[in-house]
Amino acid sequence: MAPLSSTRQVADGLLVEAGRGSTEAFSQLYDAYGPRAMGVAMHVLRNREHAEEVVQEVFVEVWRKAPTYDPDKGSAAGWILRLAHSRAIDRLRSIIAAAERDERDAMLEATTRFTVVEDDALGNVEGERLRRAVDSIGEPHRTAVMLAFFAGLSHSELAEHTGVALGTAKTRVRDVLKKLKALVGKEALS
Repeated sequence: MAPLSSTRQVADGLLVEAGRGSTEAFSQLYDAYGPRAMGVAMHVLRNREHAEEVVQEVFVEVWRKAPTYDPDKGSAAGWILRLAHSRAIDRLRSIIAAAERDERDAMLEATTRFTVVEDDALGNVEGERLRRAVDSIGEPHRTAVMLAFFAGLSHSELAEHTGVALGTAKTRVRDVLKKLKALVGKEALS
């Protein structure tokens, strides 16, 4: 087994050569430190697929930045393994953030879906109460409310459509509103 300083010198030399464009040196560096970088990434991520992606990203960066490597600032092994650790932590944070975002989105969607269903149900209940109240007021008030509120006719259009005076049409609408208010109020109390 080679002494530790000799191992460092070999790794540092391989990285310097890779920085000069030697694919053979880079391949040897990968063979020597790829498994260790994988171990670091697996320790952080606990997921082989993510760890493999991190190691690939790390060695792409090592290849890109190899020309800037300075052995006087630190060992090649230390740089590669710190890079693997840093990228694994970044990936873990990204995974956690995505999971939290997905959970928030799912909760928001479920709340929105519940609110829409609840609103529809309440609308149906209120609509049914209003239909029963309109049906119970009798004619000519029923026709007046149907034409004024559901068909959207103005007082003058209502008068013309039903063949009554404008004042009579207005009175019918006013009376029907009073009756509906009284009827709906009674149902709310029961």
